[in-house]
Amino acid sequence: MQQKTVKAVMVKGAHDVSVEPQSITWDEEQVLVRVERGGICGSDIHYFQHGKAGMSVLKSPMVLGHEFVGVIEQAPPASGLRAGQHVAINPSQPCQQCEICRSGKQNLCRSMRFMGSAQFFPHVNGGFAQYVVVNPQQCVPYAEHADAKLIAFAEPLAVCIHALKQAGNLTGKRVLVTGAGPIGCLIIAAALVSGATEVIATDISERCRALAMTMGASAAHDPRDEIISAYWATDGGMFDVCFEASGAAAAIASVVAYTRPAGIIVQLGMGTAEVNYPIGPLLVKEIQLRGSFRFIGEFTTAVRWLESGKINPLPLLSAEFNMIDVVTALEMASDKNRAAKVQLTFWQQ
Repeated sequence: MQQKTVKAVMVKGAHDVSVEPQSITWDEEQVLVRVERGGICGSDIHYFQHGKAGMSVLKSPMVLGHEFVGVIEQAPPASGLRAGQHVAINPSQPCQQCEICRSGKQNLCRSMRFMGSAQFFPHVNGGFAQYVVVNPQQCVPYAEHADAKLIAFAEPLAVCIHALKQAGNLTGKRVLVTGAGPIGCLIIAAALVSGATEVIATDISERCRALAMTMGASAAHDPRDEIISAYWATDGGMFDVCFEASGAAAAIASVVAYTRPAGIIVQLGMGTAEVNYPIGPLLVKEIQLRGSFRFIGEFTTAVRWLESGKINPLPLLSAEFNMIDVVTALEMASDKNRAAKVQLTFWQQ
């Protein structure tokens, strides 16, 4: 067993985040990764603002972060990995033993040890540290020529690719994306490269609407525009597929009217408010409502798409901060009017 003391971004409660020393240990079957950079996600912001993310409540200090990339420092000889290799880290750690895992639905594993999550106790530390210890199967190597700031988008892009899979074949389809944050914008780009003929977005933020257009949307509207809303609902709905990525109660309820008969709604956004849901129209139009949660093998697909330039997420990168300025970074990432995606670097340049 080997041991190292590293600097890590620790969250202890609401507005209680700091960089502190943390001791890590690893054995000959594990991989030691020198972390280069990571993206701040919505769940990181929730832990920062509220000390919890959904039903996952902090009970002890935890290392934040699950969107990160790095360079292998040490790896098991039989793993096929080597020191110096650039890797994206899949934060999912399903049990691989339960019936759900054996059926190929590892993203739904009830014992999932997801990095940077307080769902279980002890909590599962994340990747916002100078070094992390992971299992070999979590490491997805990528070409050295690929920019780490691109590959750091692999985890959110994997979420989007999984959502596209939930929707089925998008070739020739007309698509609506409600919520043009980082996930919504990546959905736009991913839907277009997957064959959608038109993608339209909504968001109450003018800045987010502009980003949606940059990512390929043919139009981006304020969802409070009643004229547009009424037009989309004519003839039973105009869209073949709707991806609801905002989690806002009004948006969740509205997409039923906009979806054509026999169309599909994919729900990604995790709202906390109760929704007055139009179940009647959903039934009489035989709309299929499909949930989408995390990802499975799509993580590797996301790395390959980013590595090859199939999707360019960099318009979403609003700022970069060194880990010592993590509180400033989290404050900026929390402000939708200022930022889409904020990344941290973990070594002084």
